[in-house]
Amino acid sequence: MMKRLALATLAVAAAALTAPASHAKDLNGAGGTAIYPVLAKWAATYQKATGIAVNYQAIGSGGGIAQIKAKTVDFANSDKPLTPEDLAAIHVAQFPAVIISITPVVNLPGIKPGELTLDGPVLADIYLGKITSWDAPEIQKLNPGIKLPQIKITTVHRSDGSGTTFNFTNYLSKVSSEWKDKVGDDVSVAWPTGVGGKGNAGVASYVQQIQGAIGYVEYAYVMENKLAYTKMVNKDGKTLEPTMAGFQAAAANADFTKVKNFYLILTNQPGDESWPITAATYMLMREDYPAAQNQDVLKFLDWCLRHGQDEAKALDYVPMPDPVVKQIEESWQATFKGADGKPIWTAMMK
Repeated sequence: MMKRLALATLAVAAAALTAPASHAKDLNGAGGTAIYPVLAKWAATYQKATGIAVNYQAIGSGGGIAQIKAKTVDFANSDKPLTPEDLAAIHVAQFPAVIISITPVVNLPGIKPGELTLDGPVLADIYLGKITSWDAPEIQKLNPGIKLPQIKITTVHRSDGSGTTFNFTNYLSKVSSEWKDKVGDDVSVAWPTGVGGKGNAGVASYVQQIQGAIGYVEYAYVMENKLAYTKMVNKDGKTLEPTMAGFQAAAANADFTKVKNFYLILTNQPGDESWPITAATYMLMREDYPAAQNQDVLKFLDWCLRHGQDEAKALDYVPMPDPVVKQIEESWQATFKGADGKPIWTAMMK
């Protein structure tokens, strides 16, 4: 299990001894664990370039939302977008950072990564507790020619408030009317069965430890922990492995110009190559913070959007395309104002 992802508080300050001196304020953030692998890379590189450390508590999207509400962090992250009404009520702005992908993972003897295939209805029935053994006929039908073990299924889910959970349960709600009616979608739900792990790292750890387990994690954790991921049957009936091409195909359906406050949910997108459990992950900033405080955050996040693409792609995240980055920065100009009423991004950066 990768130790750095299992930390409760993830302080990204590895380059402190070699970074140039800076009088700018270090930044503090909190929120989802799905973005942590790439955020850690961004923050370390940014510190080397600027001397500014970015300290991030990977406590789940629900925790990030709570901390930005309480004004205890400079920025937050959530894999669940907030509605325009919720944003207005707490004086917070949001914008997407990267596209993430959520992948089922299993621990089954003799089953290699990508060897097992699931579809949405079967996945929902597994998490509903209706399918309880790996050799069930519903699973066997999707996997002809594979000898499935007669092992009890243990479902693993998030124990903390999680945007990864929101997108996973949102997908299940779209493919299973029973799941939608009985459980629904949110950062926390009343799980019908299973055990809970804290963060993506906690879910990954439980899956590794429990024979017969199935869980869901952001794809970067699949690769880092060498987990046995499953293939999925997508909305168009195509069986896919989780790949960058599949994530990009789903992300291609993201048209942020047609929504308010970037509120967009990307699960179960159409297209032969679209990975079915895909999502945007969002940065949250308070509109009522002092201009200088928000300027420091915007400098870092602009650097991530414009210079962090290669690091994102290396970890199989999909970066925001240039037109979306332009749209994001235009939203900064309209949203974040100084005491003189002028946009702090234009005044500071242009």
